[in-house]
Amino acid sequence: MTQPSPIVALHGLRLTRGDRTILSDVELRVAPGEIVAVLGPSGCGKSTLLAALTGELPPAAGTVEVLGQPMPSGGRALLELRRRIGVLLQGNGLLTDLSVAENVALPLRTHTDLPDVLIRRLVDMKLHAVGLRAAADAYPRELSGGMARRVALARALALDPPLMIYDEPLTGLDPIASGVVMSLVRRLNDTLGLTSIVVTHHVHETLPIADRALVIANGGIVFAGTPAELERSDDAFVQQFLRGAPDGPIAFDAAPRAAGAVA
Repeated sequence: MTQPSPIVALHGLRLTRGDRTILSDVELRVAPGEIVAVLGPSGCGKSTLLAALTGELPPAAGTVEVLGQPMPSGGRALLELRRRIGVLLQGNGLLTDLSVAENVALPLRTHTDLPDVLIRRLVDMKLHAVGLRAAADAYPRELSGGMARRVALARALALDPPLMIYDEPLTGLDPIASGVVMSLVRRLNDTLGLTSIVVTHHVHETLPIADRALVIANGGIVFAGTPAELERSDDAFVQQFLRGAPDGPIAFDAAPRAAGAVA
């Protein structure tokens, strides 16, 4: 049986910031319907990889294909592709002077010519999907952290993107809110037919809802497999990350501090 075309395909990818190589030799294929967790310690390059997936950072080498096409270098083609990628930012990015409903409606008003009555109906549907229809008239300052994250998720889904990217979706959330958000990610992925990439360092909250997991460390992918395979791995990089051990092959400091340097 013919395998479906991947939603995301990275081949021989090298990403740089200035003169410094952040990631190299990255290979990744994400199949339709998958939830892939991209895990790793702070500073390992997860955000750099996310920037490549959204076209913000062009590769120094290799290729990035998203939704069946090479990542455009800019212009209208890149804007059109970005409309088909939903991104949940770790800071939510909600506008404080707009109500919940107005925040969710913003992408629809910006990118479509739909009449107000239809926009209101779509906003109602998105808020219902995240369990917050009753909060439509509230303002971001009136919401808990978990509620604000769900509003941001509803807004990211406003244009019905086939691909969702979650950038540290659990930052600042308590354990209960974290469980609600991750369960919602899995449910929406399945019911809406999405494909999702979750970029996070929250291992134990993310693995239960993921189909596959990657671990990034020291400039590349050190593990790729199922969550069960990750738990069984005896790789030194993986074990240090899972245990949160300070000593091991994953360096805590990128380089020794020069004498007299200011902290």
